[in-house]
Amino acid sequence: MHPTADLEAFCAFFNKLDKTCTNQLSEVYTAEVSFTDPLHHIEGLEALEGYFQNLYDNVTSCRFTFHERWQQEETAFVTWTMQLEHPRLDGGRRIEVEGCSHLRFAPDGRVARHRDYFDAGALLYERLPLLGGVIRRVKRQLGQ
Repeated sequence: MHPTADLEAFCAFFNKLDKTCTNQLSEVYTAEVSFTDPLHHIEGLEALEGYFQNLYDNVTSCRFTFHERWQQEETAFVTWTMQLEHPRLDGGRRIEVEGCSHLRFAPDGRVARHRDYFDAGALLYERLPLLGGVIRRVKRQLGQ
């Protein structure tokens, strides 16, 4: 089934999201939103606003390119590539991580549940100065 206007609005919002619009999350999320990713679990719009504000205050740049979109009734999936620049990760160079979001929309068209799936090691652990080398070495050994 093709994406609806709700899913397209979600993607459009994330395409413009930065530290100046984290107070506009109520346009996309319900007050009782549940957000989960490999590093966090957040309940409620106020907590989600705090999370995004902190995230965007600490990054140089964070952008999403959305790819495949699928929606049936209130359930949707969208694949994406995140381009992140953070001064403390990988020397501030751009990091690209592939991921997928599983969304559940409320009847009013806003997101009630948002779960992101991505490789936390590729985003974070492999980019840390000492730990990164160890993790990359272990992954290489497991792949042989």
